[in-house]
Amino acid sequence: MSTPHPFTARVFIGVSVDGFIARPDGDLGWLNERGEAAGRDLGYQAFIDGVDTVVMGRATYEKVLTFGPDAWGYDGKHVAVLSTRLPADADPRVTVYRSMDDLVAGLTGRGAKSVYADGGQVVRAFLRAGLVDDLTITTVPVLIGRGLPLFGDLDADVPLTLRSVEDMGAGVVQAVYAVDR
Repeated sequence: MSTPHPFTARVFIGVSVDGFIARPDGDLGWLNERGEAAGRDLGYQAFIDGVDTVVMGRATYEKVLTFGPDAWGYDGKHVAVLSTRLPADADPRVTVYRSMDDLVAGLTGRGAKSVYADGGQVVRAFLRAGLVDDLTITTVPVLIGRGLPLFGDLDADVPLTLRSVEDMGAGVVQAVYAVDR
């Protein structure tokens, strides 16, 4: 299924070699430690500078809040949270959408041009809806055994074209894929 949309939707995410984005409790320590070991910018700042909208699910939003008040890195961006449980007035910095249809209509109405889809459930929802245009997946050299997976059930294959692969140092590898339409 492909939902018509006037914006580009992109994914930028880190995973363990076994495909997890976080431990079962949401812990990201394994990712941060190894990403920092690469000793260089992994491209996130340039990526986030190139988007006008960030979409995340409730769990990702709540995780971001645990980083502290000075860690909110989305100033100047429209931040959307896709959630059926987060109160609509939870945070004046975000707009809560209850469904993918409402989200797409809201982003279209706001004139979104470049959207960052963040968090496992949101990435999977965007993939199922045919909204993802490209994925930047940074793989860190660790097996964590269990956790929150990046990918899950999809309605159909999502063909990808590899655009680039870069050794980021310390065993960290970053691959960029375009979604074939």
